[in-house]
Amino acid sequence: MSPHTAIQVRKVVVKLSREGKSSREISVLLAIDKTPVNNILNKFKTTGSLADRPRSGRPRKTTARVDKLIRRKSVVDVRKTAGVIAQELHDENLADVSRITASRRLRDVGLFGRVGVKKPLISTKNQRARLQFAKNYQCWTVQDWKKVLFSDESKFKLFGSDGKQYVRRPVGTRYNSKYQIPPVKHGGGGAMVWGAFSYEGVGPLVEIEGVMDCFVYKDILDKQMLPFAKDNMPDGWIFQHDTDPKHASKIVSQYLSAKNVRVLEWPAQSPDLNPIEHLWDKLGRRVTNKKHSNKRDLFKTLSEEWNKIPRDTIIGLIESMPRRCAAVIIFKGMATKY
Repeated sequence: MSPHTAIQVRKVVVKLSREGKSSREISVLLAIDKTPVNNILNKFKTTGSLADRPRSGRPRKTTARVDKLIRRKSVVDVRKTAGVIAQELHDENLADVSRITASRRLRDVGLFGRVGVKKPLISTKNQRARLQFAKNYQCWTVQDWKKVLFSDESKFKLFGSDGKQYVRRPVGTRYNSKYQIPPVKHGGGGAMVWGAFSYEGVGPLVEIEGVMDCFVYKDILDKQMLPFAKDNMPDGWIFQHDTDPKHASKIVSQYLSAKNVRVLEWPAQSPDLNPIEHLWDKLGRRVTNKKHSNKRDLFKTLSEEWNKIPRDTIIGLIESMPRRCAAVIIFKGMATKY
């Protein structure tokens, strides 16, 4: 068993195993390798214990009191680095420890420096709605999800990036809201696009000029979405869009009803349930290293890369839908790794 696998994570591994999850499923859900999962389960089956055996070695340079101080400073502020903690202990005349020692003590208690995942903070109301949605559709098969046309809007910036922010957290808690960083809205030039895709492949990618209101959105549905769906989607197809006000507007709702478009109910704050987010991320990575002098040039590159998305990627995303619902149930409506 890896010494860096926190005891809390080991308990979760055993719990999931008792609930019938395979090693592979546990590995995916907790975002850890399959080998440590198997080691944890084998050790627990053999010894009935999750604790490590006592280890020999050089005496520790810090006392139990200092260890607690180091841990407490990290728990109070998860974005505080080991170097900052060591400096604070020195300035407060509490202890003289190096950055490396502080880092080791934090790892000893299962707190590791990781890039903070950017996820929206989900309200209690929306957690319940997400959980109910996942339960309602947990029995849907891949064949059912093949009939869904997923859609969304996204903005791609001409310059710059949001950067990385680190947090100190235990293994397996990447999607715990305590360790997440809310996304920040940025201004500046860029291209706003609307896109859709299904098992049949990517649909149109539309550049949005100016402000996208319910009238602009209705026009996109009428001139882009519906023609694509009629030509490419199977009988009984379903349209998915999120709960953005313009999507839920009376104008759009009446239009979809008049066209007999079946709309998939969708919980708020659920980008992790929509596989199109993966395509936005892929597009963003592909255009980041290319120079674009203006929005038109950026949109041209986005369109080219959008149409190059491999068929295997599309199939994999549709096949991930049952797992996405299962993850929402496991995390009780909180944000998942998707």
